[in-house]
Amino acid sequence: MPLVDDLALPLSEEELSRRRFLSLLGSGALAVAGLGTAAVTLRFLEPSVLYEEDLKFALGRPEEIAIDTVLVLARQQIYVARGVNGFLALSSVCTHLGCPTRYEPEAARFACPCHGSRYSLDGRVLGGPSTRPLRRLALSLERGLLVVDAGKRVPDGTLFQVT
Repeated sequence: MPLVDDLALPLSEEELSRRRFLSLLGSGALAVAGLGTAAVTLRFLEPSVLYEEDLKFALGRPEEIAIDTVLVLARQQIYVARGVNGFLALSSVCTHLGCPTRYEPEAARFACPCHGSRYSLDGRVLGGPSTRPLRRLALSLERGLLVVDAGKRVPDGTLFQVT
């Protein structure tokens, strides 16, 4: 049986339509891949800036905050307490697993509703699974305003006194 060169034979209409379909399918796949590559490249060239909230903000004049007052700044996740001896700012994030705590004025404490940790008004652990006190944050006086810097931590026991 002699070998037949099938490439030299004329194509039937069915084979032509199949080839056209496969050609269109391949071209479409290449076009989609090219568009995807172009989109990723343009996205890479565009600067992606992350706008974070300022970690330093003013609370107001110290004399306007009454003694034995606790300010709850839920958006900033901060408590600011004023006692007889001065001010302190605490993070409201539980040191156990990072849950947001809540202020319980009737019990004069902060409590974590997730796992039951309880903290005194100066941030010390009163009970629960947490072993570390709430983080103390830096306070300063700028142009007569009390300013909290949530980006700076101060040692436990530190009080900010206004003279």
